[in-house]
Amino acid sequence: MPTIAKDNEVITVIFSLATAPDRQQELIDLMIDVLETTTKHHSGFISASFHKSLDGTRVFNYAQWRTQAEYEAFAQSPQDQASTYPCSEAIAAKLAQFQLLDSHIYEVVISKPDEALLKITKGDRIHFAEFRVKPEHQQQLVDLERENVEIALQHPDLISANFHRSLDGTRTANYGQWRSLDHFDALLKEAKYESVREYWQGLAENEFNLYEVVFTEPTE
Repeated sequence: MPTIAKDNEVITVIFSLATAPDRQQELIDLMIDVLETTTKHHSGFISASFHKSLDGTRVFNYAQWRTQAEYEAFAQSPQDQASTYPCSEAIAAKLAQFQLLDSHIYEVVISKPDEALLKITKGDRIHFAEFRVKPEHQQQLVDLERENVEIALQHPDLISANFHRSLDGTRTANYGQWRSLDHFDALLKEAKYESVREYWQGLAENEFNLYEVVFTEPTE
C-alpha cells in the first residue's frame, strides 16, 4: 500500500478535480479506469490514492512517481493512445467534463510524529490543507509549519501530519491522517490550537477539505 514519509525517495503529484455531488462516484470510476488502462503501466509509476471529499464536491489523487523526469515523460505523452490502451481516448473525453482545480509536483518536508509511517488505506479519514504562497515566502511558511505541527498533534484524533512543498515554490500542503473526524472542529475552535489557525495568515492563502480514501493502487 502507498506510504508517506519524509525519507521516501519519491516525488508526489497531487491533483484535484471539482464535481457535482451526484457525479462524484462517476468521476472516481473514470479515474480508476484511467489508472488501470494507462497510468500504472508507465515507467516510474509507484502508487495512486483517490480521495473523495465528504461534501461530495471534489476528488483528489495523491500519486507517487519514482522520479520527476519519469512523471513529466508520462504527463507529456500523447493523449491518444488508443492502439495501446483502447479505453483511454473515450475516458479522457469524459474526464474533460470535470474541472481541474489544481495540479502540482511536491516533496515531503515534514512528517510528524517522527516515528510515524503513514500507510494510505481505503477508508482512511484525511484532512488535506493547501497553502498558496509566493515562492520567496515558501521556506518561511515551511518553517512556521514545522514550529506549529506539534501543537496540532495534541488533538487526540490526529494520527500524523505530513507537510509537502511544491517544487515550483507556490504551494505547501498538509496531508493529515485522522482516527476520526467527529471532533475535527476542535482544531478550528479551541484556544490551544489558535497558533495553528493563524501562523499562515498574511503569508499564504489556505483552503482545506475533509476526505475519505476510496481507492489505492497498489492495495497492499
